Amino acid sequence: METTRHFVATVYAVSEGSVALHEHDKLDMWLPAGGHVDRDELPHEAALRETREELGMAVDLVAPQEDIESETVRSIPQPQHFLLEDINVHERGEVGHQHVDFIFYGDAPSRDIDPDPGEQPADDWTWFTAADLADRRDEIPADVVEIGTQAIETISSR
Repeated sequence: METTRHFVATVYAVSEGSVALHEHDKLDMWLPAGGHVDRDELPHEAALRETREELGMAVDLVAPQEDIESETVRSIPQPQHFLLEDINVHERGEVGHQHVDFIFYGDAPSRDIDPDPGEQPADDWTWFTAADLADRRDEIPADVVEIGTQAIETISSR
């Protein structure tokens, strides 16, 4: 069986020591803002677009960027994490679909969430502190707890 892979970008948006997560309609789990990288997009551009669409805000990406440049190359913002995620696993353990995920941290200007039309409503979003994430480990995926906590620590130390 061939595995289908899609490139996606995710942003852990942090404001005032908390990270924004929502219960994803289709996947039925708590997740940050994110989505597929369009054919004409770079990963950091997709991350910023998804955050604008889903949260209704522009975040400041906390993303290292090397200083390599020439007439044919330039550096782009680097994700904090680069993950391979199994999305569709069949009964016999075969993986049918995976996401190659560029994970960014975003410094959010406020906690005011105003999604674009067609996105999940603002009431579906919750701001979680690191303690909230730890307290809800039974319902939030372990990677989301770990990365959310790291994003809070990174943004809060700026």
